[in-house]
Amino acid sequence: MRATPHPEDFIRARLSDTRSVTLVESREIRHTHSRMYERALFPLCLLTLVLIQSAASCELRPVLVQVPKRLPAGYVISESKEELSLKGCAAKPVAFTSSDPDFAVNTDGTIITVHGLEITTKRFSVLVQDENGIDWRVDIILSCKDEASQKSSSAARKRIKRRWRPLPFSLIENDRPPFPKEVEMIASDSSATYSVYYEISGQGVTLDPVGLFTLNKQTGMISVTRAVDREQYPQFNFTARVFDLNGKERDESLPITVNVDDVNDNAPEFIGSRFFTVEERCRAGTRIGKVNATDKDQPNTSHTLIKFTLLNSTNMFSIDPFTGEITAKTNTLDREAQDKVYVEIEIRDMGGAPNGLFSRGTFVITLTDVNDNPPTFKEKLYKAKVQENQENVLVTRIPVEDKDLVNTPNWKALFEVTKGNESGNFRMETDPKTNEGLLYVIKGLDFEKTPLVNLEITARNEVPLVGTDTKWLTVPLELSVGDEDEGPEFNPSILYLKVKENVPNGTVIGTYKALDPENKNSDGIKYYKMTDPGNWITVVENTGELKTANTIDRESPLVHKDMYNITIRAVDESKKTGKGMVIIQIEDVNDNIPVIPGKDLIMCSKGDTLGSVLVEAMDMDKPPYSTPLLFEFGADHDGKWKLKDATDSSVVLEQAVAMPNGLYSVPLLVKDLQGFGKEQTVNVRLCTCEREDNGGICGARSASSSLGSLGILALVLSGLLLLLLSLLLIFICSTKREKLYISDDTGTGGMLLKSNTEAPGEEVKDGALMLIPGAEVVDGSQQSGLMESKNMTSASGRYGQSFFQGGGVYNTTTQEFGTEKFYSSGRYDNNMYGNATIQKLSNTNTLDTWKTNGRYLDRKLAYLGDEEEGRYADDLLKTYGHEGMGSPAGSVGCCSLVAEQESLEFLNTLGPKFRPLADVCYTTNRTGN
Repeated sequence: MRATPHPEDFIRARLSDTRSVTLVESREIRHTHSRMYERALFPLCLLTLVLIQSAASCELRPVLVQVPKRLPAGYVISESKEELSLKGCAAKPVAFTSSDPDFAVNTDGTIITVHGLEITTKRFSVLVQDENGIDWRVDIILSCKDEASQKSSSAARKRIKRRWRPLPFSLIENDRPPFPKEVEMIASDSSATYSVYYEISGQGVTLDPVGLFTLNKQTGMISVTRAVDREQYPQFNFTARVFDLNGKERDESLPITVNVDDVNDNAPEFIGSRFFTVEERCRAGTRIGKVNATDKDQPNTSHTLIKFTLLNSTNMFSIDPFTGEITAKTNTLDREAQDKVYVEIEIRDMGGAPNGLFSRGTFVITLTDVNDNPPTFKEKLYKAKVQENQENVLVTRIPVEDKDLVNTPNWKALFEVTKGNESGNFRMETDPKTNEGLLYVIKGLDFEKTPLVNLEITARNEVPLVGTDTKWLTVPLELSVGDEDEGPEFNPSILYLKVKENVPNGTVIGTYKALDPENKNSDGIKYYKMTDPGNWITVVENTGELKTANTIDRESPLVHKDMYNITIRAVDESKKTGKGMVIIQIEDVNDNIPVIPGKDLIMCSKGDTLGSVLVEAMDMDKPPYSTPLLFEFGADHDGKWKLKDATDSSVVLEQAVAMPNGLYSVPLLVKDLQGFGKEQTVNVRLCTCEREDNGGICGARSASSSLGSLGILALVLSGLLLLLLSLLLIFICSTKREKLYISDDTGTGGMLLKSNTEAPGEEVKDGALMLIPGAEVVDGSQQSGLMESKNMTSASGRYGQSFFQGGGVYNTTTQEFGTEKFYSSGRYDNNMYGNATIQKLSNTNTLDTWKTNGRYLDRKLAYLGDEEEGRYADDLLKTYGHEGMGSPAGSVGCCSLVAEQESLEFLNTLGPKFRPLADVCYTTNRTGN
């Protein structure tokens, strides 16, 4: 149950507040009616309040406070605890809430300003919550200290008539039942003159939320029908109108504002991410992240003033109570001890007051890894064993532990042999899977020298250590070297010998022996030569003596920087071997004389100016057996030349007198520093040069050389062409009188293919024919549509078969000479001769090959050579003293005619040079009808 303030104080405050806020200047002066209205209203309100007071169980009077016009932040409005102490209500206050965000109430009931402000009048309420959870409302009315005088002076100057008298009023959200509850009464000045009724419309009445407010039309009392949520509807605005009984509106509409006072009914909520990360070993005060929260209650009030509290891990982290920023509290955060920290955070409104609403949440802070732990060895001493002379073998594995994050540069180990590896015998690697150190021997160890090797192994990470004073750790390792039977060893492994070049063969230049590493002697060891590029040295098998076998030449290309290398192999009785190297340093002797490499020189003629040319010499020996060289003229010097500007290896040859262009021989004597040398002749060509670069180029040489490779090639090809032409003429002449009558008396036929060599010429349009004696000519044009097949034989063993179709014949023929058979077939058109066919047109398709024809002709010529006076005598070569007309021997012969329509008589007019060539292609026998 809510108590009501004292009626006199309330009315006095209400009237004062009404005059200061709602007085409006009226167009019509109704002073008399206004005075009567005030006198009538005061007793009525007083009676109503007395009745209400008598029904109340306790009294909560409004707090009237006069304050300055300007209020600074923190100004104490009221220090009296009795005003908000629920005096006489049999209840004890436990929480105070201000409806105005400009003011705050401490837990002891003191009202203070939150920030500076300026007022004339101010009204708000304080919600007092008792220990039973019941809310009590106390109105606070503030006025300026000089407000009364201002009002009196203002009233004296001007009279103001009131039209509507209600003030803006407010509701408390989520008010408890019963409903409806009266909120405020409205009244118009027109009610003093007319019988009126009121209507309201707008938000909360006719608009959503519809029906929240109701109105008693006759009295003007506004009531609320249900609880209101401020977070949904912080304010309502609707309109009141007044009408007389005739329905005429008697006053202007009144806009009414209803503010919903906030109560702390929403707990704060977390928003944003709940996961943060920070490096381990970070500095104290390092910012980790910010916790964000929100509250649905009225902003800028204590209802939304959130306080953040860390409930655990307070030794590791801290949180700002009002910003929610989390920071590291220490520099000893250790990921290896705890990689994720779950922290509980409470957010409470009312600035963290005990009566504030709160929420709690869990946040995860992940610690990221830094390299604060070095690799540690599992043992204090490691031992291993390896056989001597073994190379590139794994000796042992060295395990380590690292507490940092696995498979990161902070965890991966790098190993190094920091002591005992001065000779480079060892190599360390890391197993990427197990992170173990792998010790390899890369150069064989010698048991006789070092049976035990002491090493020191250091383990590091890929990145430096941070956040700790610990250093990289080391561990000792004892490596035992196992003994084994070894081959002989040369001592020293490389032997240097000095030898003069050209020493006699068989000269002993040194001895190179090997020792058995077990007994330290050379007994039973034999020596063999492995490499000797010039075969200059021999090795005595039993003693290891080195003797010269051939001439040692320092100037040989096998010698590099005066040194010559050979390798020797030593083999003991157990067939084990050892290898050594002998480096022979060859000392120079004066075995080479200076020579002039370029003896053909060109000197450019320059008119009256005497020419000169540079003569260079070289000596294969080294100083002092070579340069500086001495240049002199030989005994046959004619005095036309002189020498000047001599250097260590060159001299300038200059004309002493003017000479015509030509080739001159100049004798020069060249000696080395020891006086050894010989006379040499230099050929100097004196000429007019086209170019003087590269020693000069004479004009004639330039012209000839301008032909270049193409000119030379043209000359060579021309010579070859002439040679081939000569051979061709010889062949033609040797076969000129030979009659190639390719048949015998039995009528055996053959065929001669076209050739580009000495053919009758383009005048003969058809190819050369090889006629078969006794062949019968058949006109293919008369055989159109006829298909006939014949088998033909001859006494000489030739046989064949002919097919006739249309205007052509397809013929197959086999001829036999001795024991050889020749086969031919083809497609022939237009004509057939006798019992065989002849090739008539150039488009003949033949299956005869050149090889078959060659074999046929070879056999034919063999028959021709058997009998000079026999039946083939007409085909033999005959000698004529003169070809052509007037020859005593007469004509060689005439070409045979194939047919009258293709007579070759015109060949007789070609002259004596061509006629014998044509006669080669044709026989004197003519066949046909």
